This record gives sequence, structure tokens and C-alpha cells, in this order.
Amino acid sequence: MEQSLHASAPPSRTAPGLTFGQWKMILIASLGGSLEYYDFIIFGLFAHNIAAQFFPTHSPFLSMVLSLSVFAIGYVIRPLGGIVLSSWGDRYGRRPVFLVSIFVVTTVTIVLGLLPSYERLGVWAPTLLILLRVVQGFCLGGEMPGAVTYAVEAAPARAGLAGAVIICALNLGVLLATFVNFCIQTALPPTDAGAYGWRIAFLFGGLCGIASYWMRRNLDESTEFKDMQQTVVRQPFLETLRHHSRAVIVGALTIGVMAAVTGILYGHMPAYLVQQLNYAPQAVAVAQNVFLAISVPAVLVCGWLADRMTRRKLLQISTVLLILLSYPFYWAIVNHQGNLSLLFAVAAIVFALASGTWPSILADQFPVQVRYSGIAIAYNLAVVAFSGFGPLAAVLLVHATASLIGPAYYVIGVCGVSFMASLALPVVKKR
Repeated sequence: MEQSLHASAPPSRTAPGLTFGQWKMILIASLGGSLEYYDFIIFGLFAHNIAAQFFPTHSPFLSMVLSLSVFAIGYVIRPLGGIVLSSWGDRYGRRPVFLVSIFVVTTVTIVLGLLPSYERLGVWAPTLLILLRVVQGFCLGGEMPGAVTYAVEAAPARAGLAGAVIICALNLGVLLATFVNFCIQTALPPTDAGAYGWRIAFLFGGLCGIASYWMRRNLDESTEFKDMQQTVVRQPFLETLRHHSRAVIVGALTIGVMAAVTGILYGHMPAYLVQQLNYAPQAVAVAQNVFLAISVPAVLVCGWLADRMTRRKLLQISTVLLILLSYPFYWAIVNHQGNLSLLFAVAAIVFALASGTWPSILADQFPVQVRYSGIAIAYNLAVVAFSGFGPLAAVLLVHATASLIGPAYYVIGVCGVSFMASLALPVVKKR
């Protein structure tokens, strides 16, 4: 079976670039991932406010830990959602899964914005918050892998660039979140921003989700899935485990650098800079916008390079630079040395080498029949292990080491794991 699956993979194509139709398909596919990262950032930006309203305790540290634990719970359920939704996607097509997931995620986002606090509902408030995060995490477990799968199948000859476009769309979702945060922090007094500003942000995300669902209704099925519909696998998840388990493990560990840095930068860094390092919220928002503004072209350039050179080398360069620069980066921000926006600009360029190449690297590991399942399993394992618990690990490291530079050790450790795992990747220049 494994030989037949690989044999059915499409031959290399030589299209010089992405057509208008391919651009349109890829961008529409990326909308759900943009909403995912928007919610991800909003939760991180307002984590301390959510903690105060849903987990009121006499210890701010304990409230934050409880809030970030709920943040992590949404990621624990992701692998199950990825298994179920990707199996459907490999059997029945990418499009129907896209429609179901975006509908549910949008609904949950709106409900989160309207959910009463502990003061009004008592213990039901954190209970419902947890349940909503579980439902959201279940659907998001198949959303991002589906977008990557669809993108590389829509433009197989330019998988590196297609995957980078997906990441750029995610960055735009993050940029939108930080822009909304900046507007809320600017327009509202600090007390009001903490009391209901985060609700406005979630409700706005829900409106964006409604627009995304409307556009996805006209999305066509991916070309490569149409070509292999007669040879679909009846049990994609089991098929992936039987014949591609090594690719799953190596892929998950390799993209750990992406998951860890994303979790730290967006899930932990905003509250960390404001609460513990006493940076002004506006300065933090500006620095994050600088990071995203530089990331978009940098990621596209790296995706373009990924179609012209060995992809894993680009990712390896990123992991090495992150290992070398993480401690100086944290030392500088802890001691308020250097311009915060400039530090984030350098981080954006270094991280782009990994974030712009990991989608095509992961897609290279699996044939079309189980590609959605393979990417979903590997991606969600990496996200749960390195991103979902990343903010919590950073908080605990600061507490355990009694040093505000503690999170740097987490980034360095995960980057080391990713570098070692990348050595086991096959050398693939083009799909």
C-alpha cells in the first residue's frame, strides 16, 4: 500500500508562477487559519483580563496560570479534531471540512465575546469557557492543516510559495488582532479596555468569520484531490500510522520551532512585556506590528527560496540563529536595552526562515491520499507540545528560575530539538 500511495503522487510540474485562479483558491483557503490566529492573539493579549473575570483569586499569578491553562486546554483537544476532520478531508474532500470548521469556529468566537463572567454566572462561567475552548480547539485541529494541504495541492509546482502565502495570511490575521488591540487600548480607558475591550475584539472576529464562511461557499475542490478520488483510502488515519509514522514524528519535531516561537511571541510575550517588564501597551502593540509588517515580505521571500533550494536548510539556519540570539534578545528586553521595535524586527527576519518553509517541508512527507491526515497529526502534535503549553512553560520558568530571562531557555531547547529532527528529513527540493 505504501508503494502504491507514493506511486500515485503527481509528477513535478514546471509552472513559472501562481495563476490568478491559484492565488484566489489559496487566499480563500487561508481565511480560517487567519481567524484561528486572530483568536489566538486576542486571548493572549487579554489573558490577564480574562483571568481576572473568570478565575478571580487573591493571587494574580494563580489567576494567570489558570487562564493560560484554559488556553492550553483548547490545544489538547486539537489532535482529536485533526484526526477526525483530516480523515473526512482525505475521504470526502477538503471543501466540506473547510465549511464545517469555519462555521463552528465563528459561532464559538461570537459566544466567547458574549459569555458572562464569574461574577454573574459563578462556577458556570469558567466551565463554559473551558467547553467553548474545547469545541473551538477540536475544529481548529483540522483548519490549519487543511489550509496547508489545499494550498500545496492547488499549486504543486510552487508548494514553497503557496505554503508561504498561507503563513502570510495568518500574519495578516495576527496583524489585525494587534491593530484591534491597539485601537481598543487607544480608544478606551485602561479600566474599560480590561473590563469589556476583549469582548469587542472577539465579536469583531466573529464578524470576520461570517465573511470567511460566505466566501468559502464558492471554493472549489483541490485539483490533486480530484485527480486521485478513485483511489481514496478508507481509513486515512490508520494508513498514516501504519506507513508514515516516522514522517509524522520527524515532521512534528522539526516544526516544533515554529510552534514554540509562535506560542511564546503571541501567547506569552504581550502580557509578559506589559505586566512583568513594565512596557507601555502601546509600545508593545507597535513592536508587534513592526514584527508582522516585516514578516509578510520576509516569509514570501523564504517561500520563494524554498522552491529553489533545499527547504530543510532554510529551517536549519533559522533554528541555529534562534539558539544563538534568544538569550541576548531576552536580556535586551528585560534590561530595556535597545529599541523594542528594532529587536522585534530582527526576530521577524530570523523566524521567517522557519515560518516560511515549514508548510512545504511537512507536505513533502506525505502522498496525496493521506496528506491531510499526515499534516494534521504532525502539526497538531507540534502545536500541543510546543505552542499550547509554551506560554504556561514560560511563566513557570520565570517562577522556577527567579529570572525574567527564563523563557529564553524554552526557546533554545525547542530549537535544538527541531534542528536535530530536521537532520532526519529527506532532502527534497521540489515536490
